[in-house]
Amino acid sequence: MKQPTQIAVGLLIMLTYLISMYLYPSMPELMPTHWNQKGEVDRYMHKFWALFLIPFISTVCVLMFYFVPKIDPLKKNIAKFGNQYDGFIMIFTGYMFYLYILTVIAHFDKNLNFVKLMIPAFSVLIFYTGCFLKNAKQNWFMGIRTPWTLSHKKVWEKTHKIGSILFKISGIVSLLGIMFQQYAFILVMAPVILSSLFLIFYSFFVYQKFNKKKA
Repeated sequence: MKQPTQIAVGLLIMLTYLISMYLYPSMPELMPTHWNQKGEVDRYMHKFWALFLIPFISTVCVLMFYFVPKIDPLKKNIAKFGNQYDGFIMIFTGYMFYLYILTVIAHFDKNLNFVKLMIPAFSVLIFYTGCFLKNAKQNWFMGIRTPWTLSHKKVWEKTHKIGSILFKISGIVSLLGIMFQQYAFILVMAPVILSSLFLIFYSFFVYQKFNKKKA
């Protein structure tokens, strides 16, 4: 993770903590934290968790993004797609910050449609994941890490090429959840889950194909 990225994500996460500390005394004991497909609140949390859970998760994830590549046996490969890696960290942190802000605003605006506002940000995250996969080199931390992609460079490359396309499509399809909100969960999650499952099997079959050629 390059220094400008460290500073940017650090400031963004710090801002969430500062907002949480400022708002904490004035918030009710319970705050809305989950919404159904209709955008209606269906779950509440104590204000401590409502205000500090997302900042905490963001902190843990960013620390992991920073430290784990340093001990990856293939860390030199991660450096080869460093710009895309940093871009993903920025998009992810921005996404978490956006969710946090929506959660806070939802307390003040009872008519806020959380689901409808969340979907575009999720779509951007998934679409960029597709861009990221296209450039990802073989490593043990980020990407489509199956036994077969990690065992064969060509399998990694072919799987990530297809994965890039599928995740970009998934990001675009998920936007339909805005128009068809009653099916939002399916339209948002199904493409990502199905793409991920397909890529696991795809990497296996590509690996088998390369092995047959060697035989």
